[in-house]
Amino acid sequence: MAASKPVEPQSAAGLPRWQLALLVGTPIVLGVGAVYLWNRNRSKKDRKGKGNGERKTPEGSASPVQGQDGEARANRELENMTPLDRAQGAKNKGNKYFKAGKYDLAIHCYTEAISLCPTEQKTDLSTFYQNRAAAYEQQMKWTEVVQDCCQAVEMNPRYVKALFRRAKALERLDNKKECLEDVTAVCILESFQNQQSMLLADKVLKSLGKEKAKDKYKNREPLMPSPQFIKSYFSSFTDDIISQPLQKGEKKDEDKDKEGEAAEVTASSGYLKAKQYMEEENYDKIISECTKEIDSAGRYTTEALILRATFYLLIGNANAAQPDLDRVINTQDANVKLRANALIKRGSMYMQQQQPMLSTQDFNMAAEIDSHNADVYHHRGQLKILLDQVEEAVGDFDECILLRPDSALAQAQKCFALYRQQYTGNNPYQMQTAMDCFEDVIRRFPKCAEGYALYAQALTDQQQFGKADEMYDKCIELEPDNATTYVHKGGNLDKAIDMFNKAINLAKSEMEMAHLYSLCDAAYAQTEVARKYGLKPPTL
Repeated sequence: MAASKPVEPQSAAGLPRWQLALLVGTPIVLGVGAVYLWNRNRSKKDRKGKGNGERKTPEGSASPVQGQDGEARANRELENMTPLDRAQGAKNKGNKYFKAGKYDLAIHCYTEAISLCPTEQKTDLSTFYQNRAAAYEQQMKWTEVVQDCCQAVEMNPRYVKALFRRAKALERLDNKKECLEDVTAVCILESFQNQQSMLLADKVLKSLGKEKAKDKYKNREPLMPSPQFIKSYFSSFTDDIISQPLQKGEKKDEDKDKEGEAAEVTASSGYLKAKQYMEEENYDKIISECTKEIDSAGRYTTEALILRATFYLLIGNANAAQPDLDRVINTQDANVKLRANALIKRGSMYMQQQQPMLSTQDFNMAAEIDSHNADVYHHRGQLKILLDQVEEAVGDFDECILLRPDSALAQAQKCFALYRQQYTGNNPYQMQTAMDCFEDVIRRFPKCAEGYALYAQALTDQQQFGKADEMYDKCIELEPDNATTYVHKGGNLDKAIDMFNKAINLAKSEMEMAHLYSLCDAAYAQTEVARKYGLKPPTL
């Protein structure tokens, strides 16, 4: 479950991705992805109790119920009223019928108000159209709702109630693009304070993202990551037998598990040939060679299963990877480190698929069968961050560092976990200590891209955008095809859209691609809203 690797965090439930997407600060893979989930939870807490009411009622007060004498008197008064006063009277009568659930009569009154109202009274007219749209909404006449809201918004472009009502109707009519534009305007105009509009925006973004990703991912060519990315991935495992180099003719068979394979590369061993291709960075041939070893039931079948599954994950084919991982995990007499490695990778895959319970089970099982495996604690620590169990995450990182003091990734992740703890506690002094910890990590491990990426996230959170940008540049320099940093390094919305599109092409799973599309759509919608309504979009 290495950070900046082909696994992205998709958490369970949630409202809150929308505002973060518009602010262009949302990561999409494990490790750095923990920031995304943390911010989502924090945003959710900040909004709790704010603006949760849905807009259902028309505007303006309803006329009191009157007897026959009262109505006669009202009719006489109407004769002396101005056209606008008469229109307001019709609207008030419509509101009375609306509240009584008599929507046809309410629509008749609002229509009368519209016909009576002078055309220059645009604010009043927009209210009458919006009220009639509210009545149509109760009758589920979505086309009429859209038409009346369009009239209202034409006369009052920043009419939030009409914009949101039109957004809901457009969503019912499956017009997601225009719905997203309307609800984006509502969110911005209301400063992201109304939960109903946030929920609708999140729903539409997810739906759009899934639709686009399904089509693009289905037709995409499996893409092997760059050699640099693959090396970075394997560097997150320190107790991984399959990533150790061959030691030709030096070790006895019984010593392989501890000190690497002691065997000559022969034509009969597909796995050993695959290992040689790994050393040569000829990664495209590894899956086929592992398949030869597996099909022939060769001596290194278990190792070949894990290596093949790993490269299936790297090219974004989790469906092909899982049977191989399952087979290794269920082989009780397999080497314990191989089984633990398979559990770590399957646990990461489950988290990618939004199955945190299964993920947790796999990591706990790995810790039970191989309690001195530093990789288990490192990757489980990242899972704990994603699940917002920060204190437990720090404990796992400490255990990993105790077993492997030179683990740069674990050191960087621990810094981030400590930063999260201090941020939650709102302790400026301890927070600065955590920031100093990041400085120490990048000084001691200057080749660790994850250290720069996580530090940049903390700097962004502290609004130190200039220095954060420098950290992202360093991360991209070390890992040029890391989707996470492309997403983060947005600067402004136009630039962010370009970064999102680059990240989409690098996505290793349909779920990651869907998430990236939703972020890109959010940024694009905001640029359109800014242009249309004369709003200034936020920048980093």
